[in-house]
Amino acid sequence: MQKQLGVDRPDFGVLFADMIVGEDEPVATGRVLQPKIEAEVAFHLDRDVEVETPTVADVVRAVAYAMPALEIVGSRITNWDIGIVDTVADNASSGLFVLGGPVRRLDGLDLRALQMQMTRKDEIVSKGTGAACLGNPLNATAWLASELARRKRPLRAGDVVLSGALGPMVPVNPGDVFEANIAGLGTVSARFT
Repeated sequence: MQKQLGVDRPDFGVLFADMIVGEDEPVATGRVLQPKIEAEVAFHLDRDVEVETPTVADVVRAVAYAMPALEIVGSRITNWDIGIVDTVADNASSGLFVLGGPVRRLDGLDLRALQMQMTRKDEIVSKGTGAACLGNPLNATAWLASELARRKRPLRAGDVVLSGALGPMVPVNPGDVFEANIAGLGTVSARFT
């Protein structure tokens, strides 16, 4: 994703309660400017991550379960001609998100080796792996935990974390139906009006 956007480091935003969309809920494309979609691994935490320098082990202890997710991103900048400053200013370009299932405990789950394939009406439009997300979605989440710890706002029990894109984002148009299958984790879908 960093390569696709031409940025050289990760960023983060905040997921608000009004950003979640149910899998069966149609999404109006106008809810997000210049919408695009990407498949991710989401984590639900059941413990706080309250250490000064969080590690992957601290994140693993805090994660209740993982699940497939779709993030619907958008940009106020014409033609997505953005840099890192723009994404930071725009809440990491985050607009909406969809959580899929089933939920899975981390035991026996090799997140680095996950294979993702996203389709639009049966056509493959994005492919990727868990390794595309800073080497492992847990690495990306540990990075986020460290950034938040530096800001004195640690990850908390009950938080949902979208760990980052597993493959390239894809433009969204009215009438599109997307499904991401993350082998070993599950599926998630979204449909647009």
